Amino acid sequence: METTIEKTAEVLNDLIIINNDRYKGYEKAREEVKDPDLKDFFSTYGNQSKANNIELRALMPASEETPRLDETTLSGKLHRAWMDVKNALDEGDRKKILSSCEYGEDVAKSAYEGALEDSSELPAGVVETIKKQYKDILIVHNQVKTLRDSA
Repeated sequence: METTIEKTAEVLNDLIIINNDRYKGYEKAREEVKDPDLKDFFSTYGNQSKANNIELRALMPASEETPRLDETTLSGKLHRAWMDVKNALDEGDRKKILSSCEYGEDVAKSAYEGALEDSSELPAGVVETIKKQYKDILIVHNQVKTLRDSA
């Protein structure tokens, strides 16, 4: 049976890696996209992922290891979403870029929802941080969707 410390570390590690993926994806998109408004958008939300990681790392139990800052899933849904962003960037299609970003945000949103569904064993401070970050990710998701719909 997992201890509270092990469960906390597992949840935080998963969210740290998701935020690493988000950061890398938004950074790549920011470097490649031509539209100044999207450059700013991608920069802002890449930085949000970095800030999320700082908060999550501060909550990691001292006895547990945290993922490296460059550690990503390298496979799985979020990585595929960012590869779709790269392909859309290559085509220069604003709507496709934003659709791919929305999918990436869907994956991040799901990761946070999973962490919250299974949060009964987590310390209150960890749960509050996850809830706050989840709320912020929902806002980004909705902004991406609005931008996509207007493209």
